[in-house]
Amino acid sequence: QVQLVESGGGLVQAGGSLRLSCAASGRTFGRHMGWFRQAPGKEREFVAAISWSGDITDYADSVKGRFTISRDNAKNAVYLQMNSLKPEDTAVYYCARRMRLWYTTSSARAYGSWGQGTQVTVSS
Repeated sequence: QVQLVESGGGLVQAGGSLRLSCAASGRTFGRHMGWFRQAPGKEREFVAAISWSGDITDYADSVKGRFTISRDNAKNAVYLQMNSLKPEDTAVYYCARRMRLWYTTSSARAYGSWGQGTQVTVSS
């Protein structure tokens, strides 16, 4: 069973940057990894995903051009570089390991082994 631990969240002013990290305790071999976020009172939403090799990435329209997902398989880690942050990016951010190929990459149902989340707060 893979365990995921997110870190790097915090409070930042609008326009600032944060880098989130996700450390996996087990192997993520051959798996897409994704980042999702959930704001209070809202459903969990897709942010970004990356293939095992790192050559395929996917982003939500709301973060394209501002966020970059990457991974280091040697360290069993996935990262989310967030630039030009906006107040609407405020949420708890989760990383997850894709488990179910019959759902689309952007569907939370495709993922399992969720981390506990890290809070990102962007002040205006």
